[in-house]
Amino acid sequence: MSFLSVQGLSLNIQGQSILKNISLDVSEGEIIGLIGPNGSGKTTFFNVLSGFLSPSSGVIRLRKNDITRMSATNRARVGIGRVFQNFGIFRDMTLSENVLVALESLPKERRSVIGDLRKAVLSTLTMVGLQDHADKKASSLSGGQMRLLEIARTLISGKDLFLLDEPTAGVSPKMTGQIASLILELKKKGKTVLIVEHDLPFIRKICDRVIVLDVGEVVLQGSPEEVHGNRKLKELYFGADPTE
Repeated sequence: MSFLSVQGLSLNIQGQSILKNISLDVSEGEIIGLIGPNGSGKTTFFNVLSGFLSPSSGVIRLRKNDITRMSATNRARVGIGRVFQNFGIFRDMTLSENVLVALESLPKERRSVIGDLRKAVLSTLTMVGLQDHADKKASSLSGGQMRLLEIARTLISGKDLFLLDEPTAGVSPKMTGQIASLILELKKKGKTVLIVEHDLPFIRKICDRVIVLDVGEVVLQGSPEEVHGNRKLKELYFGADPTE
């Protein structure tokens, strides 16, 4: 059974076809990499999945429930977490306060199940490796650490589907490794992760499956090894080899 099912998804804006008949199924706990050249529709696809754009046609189901016309707010409530690049972080607050704000935004009945909120905050920061920075302002963090903080905020909000938009952009190799480890830890917890990313070695390292978009269409999908070795991928990124 598919955890997330997208069938025949298309998006037309002012007569221009942006996404074209995208269909895919994602299993619970799967890590999917979405790659493709600039302008291929990756971020737009995320915008449709998270409810910021409404598709022109097609159906989106989460746990068999049709969420195609559901608002972004309601999609967040049913478990979709969009992690932007440093989006939503309060730089003048401490890390603990940032995570606590995300926790306190939950419905009262969900907060009551958690128990001691501050213990939950510290536990979450520990999971993402930021416990030593708990009382520091978010503005003191590096770009990679801000990615980790944003994931922590999404995690404590109880999301089950994580949409990560270029988590390694502008991040040091060391922090890239930490982000990879955290994503794999999310998988162990049963979370499902979709990643838009340009770092192909990063995608090969952590993803169960890779989906390649080009001009709004799915043109290739398979295991990281299958996709990496496919001539079509090389043509998309580097152009056709004139000697062949």
